[in-house]
Amino acid sequence: MIIGKRKLKTAENELESTPEVLLELLHQSYYDRLLYYAWTIIHDKETSRDLVQEAFICYWNQKEQVSANIVQIRNFLYVNVKNACLKHLRHDKVVDKYIGLQDPDPMEEASALNKMIQAEVLAEIYAAIAALPEGCRKISRMGYLEGLKNQEIADQLGISINTVKTQKKRALQLLRLKLSPESFLALTVLIQHFNRH
Repeated sequence: MIIGKRKLKTAENELESTPEVLLELLHQSYYDRLLYYAWTIIHDKETSRDLVQEAFICYWNQKEQVSANIVQIRNFLYVNVKNACLKHLRHDKVVDKYIGLQDPDPMEEASALNKMIQAEVLAEIYAAIAALPEGCRKISRMGYLEGLKNQEIADQLGISINTVKTQKKRALQLLRLKLSPESFLALTVLIQHFNRH
């Protein structure tokens, strides 16, 4: 779930009086994508969960030092998770003292940034599909996210293949309006991948 503009405004307005509300909104909005981000780095779901939870705890403990700007809070969480993942990966390879002296590998930094962007784009695509009308949403999820063919969708839903095609076309028109150009491009790449396989 992406924090909507209204929720962001509400969260920013309530930040001083109710930081718990902001923390809850942040957790609801960013937990899944931070978990995915951590998993893409360390490939260990349980440890990823721990590291993401620790990032939220770290934010809570340092909230007075972190800007009240939602984007900066999000960046704080991503950086915290990335650093925790990199530290975790290095832990078995070298002693802690040596780790503290090393600069992050530029390739690791670029890869981490790529994975963060990927998590954000996927979250935007999932949120946009979830906001579609029910028929479009179900068919889009099955076709674009699960990779089912039109005939498979028609068979599972008990509808004609033409209905599936029409709903997918309508969904794409709506998604083009909802998604940023970059995210829409990522969605079309995902669709082409499924069409080839």
